[in-house]
Amino acid sequence: MSEVDVVVVGSGPNGLAAAVTLVRAGLRVRVLEAEDTAGGGARTLPLGRDGLVVRPGFDVEQVAALPHDVCSAVHPLALASPFLRAFDLAAHGVRLLSPDISYAHPLPGGAVLAHRSLDATVASLGRECGAWRRTFGPLVDRPDVLASLLLGDRRTLLAGGSRTRSARTGRGPGVTPPASTRDRLRVAAALADGLLRAPRSGRAGALLAGVAVHAMAPLSSPSATGTGLLLGALGHAGGWPVPVGGSRAIVDALLADLHAHRVRVETGRRVTSWGDLPSGADVVLTTSVPRALGIVGHRLPRHVRAALRRFRGGPGAAAVQLVLDGPVPWADARVGTAGTVHVAGTVDDMRRAQAAVRVGRHAERPVVLLGDPTPWDPARERHGLRVVWAYAHVPASSGRDVTEDVLTHVARYAPDVRDRVVATRCVPASRMSAHDENLVGGDIAAGAVTAWQMLARPRLAADPHHLGEVDGRHVLLGSSAAPPGPGVHGMSGHLAALSLLRRRGRRPGPLAAPTDGRAR
Repeated sequence: MSEVDVVVVGSGPNGLAAAVTLVRAGLRVRVLEAEDTAGGGARTLPLGRDGLVVRPGFDVEQVAALPHDVCSAVHPLALASPFLRAFDLAAHGVRLLSPDISYAHPLPGGAVLAHRSLDATVASLGRECGAWRRTFGPLVDRPDVLASLLLGDRRTLLAGGSRTRSARTGRGPGVTPPASTRDRLRVAAALADGLLRAPRSGRAGALLAGVAVHAMAPLSSPSATGTGLLLGALGHAGGWPVPVGGSRAIVDALLADLHAHRVRVETGRRVTSWGDLPSGADVVLTTSVPRALGIVGHRLPRHVRAALRRFRGGPGAAAVQLVLDGPVPWADARVGTAGTVHVAGTVDDMRRAQAAVRVGRHAERPVVLLGDPTPWDPARERHGLRVVWAYAHVPASSGRDVTEDVLTHVARYAPDVRDRVVATRCVPASRMSAHDENLVGGDIAAGAVTAWQMLARPRLAADPHHLGEVDGRHVLLGSSAAPPGPGVHGMSGHLAALSLLRRRGRRPGPLAAPTDGRAR
């Protein structure tokens, strides 16, 4: 352990991205993972028997063996991430399949759909078509520039002409969002805000709100608007893809690259204190802020410690797995052709649900995100059974089993869904950290997604990833609690690694270079 230059704590997408970036710059890297399998929130595992409720007459072992994505399942940011695009997932054998319908939003009068085709979406919105085209049309032309702007370290949103390093080489300016792009984003944000704030928001408003609510922030906030614009634009510029084989396909590609460079990933290695780390090595923590404070907080400068203690957690999410003996029987059959379904009702319904969660109450009709990957990855169906994933937004650390809440909400748009249910399992928000320590209290965003905490994440600093030096060793934070924030994009870990390389006077290596089996 002492013969390494950098130790990375955590093997989720950010931890693996940091390790890939560092080893390709010639550093000796070790990755420590608390769980028995690598991948963090991007793992694909058998359901298992823990908490599983199976209907009589079905084989419990068959049901327990069904594969499911532990947390992340659909990956629009995998196509947009500057790091993952430079790494080139396709060249590493990862197949990302994008449904023609990126996401659907059932409503009492019939579903509204976001097609990959912007024109098809606009044509389906009737009188509201103009607002959607004016909002997303200017953004869809250059999704790479939009992604570079919103998946950077967030300071580029404030800087008039800031230069960003290229994720592909790290050797100078990369895609620098021009003033015209920032202007487009400002105009689009104003238009989106108008859609969400309209007194009688209609189908287009609900469609956009269903995306914006991924931020788990008030719909009127800049964070929700930015999330809605980025994910909405990506829905028309490549789609919201499902990885064949599950989310683990992305993790496996990164692990294979590290293995080729002789990087050791040690699972079952929980780090709880500074003494658990190898001496002499710099440290990249891809942990929650509370965990980072527990490991190294008392050794950090007082002002850094104080800033991290002010960092606020966000609301929770509870996961529900539904095992069905066929597809969800949506009243509007078109919903079943979407990769992701937002079961959330009208804009006003979402506002009420969010308001309830913010004051610590469970919403009568919670915001539910749901998906069935089987149509695009048929191998996931076994013995005629499939796992449909769902998340419900709930108060932080809630211990409530929301299975019935989810089924009741889904049944409003798929009345016969209960007839298809073979088994269920709920992981309440209070237990989400049992399979991923970063999900404190079910906080899948690794901190409240407020306008301030997206710009000052985890604190306001010239280099937000660098926490300081301890015993002459650099300590960095590269989790979703650091810029650019939540999502499976690897950019938080990649940016932390680039920060460390600059401090070490190292030049990053090209991420897509063929491996030669040796760490350089």
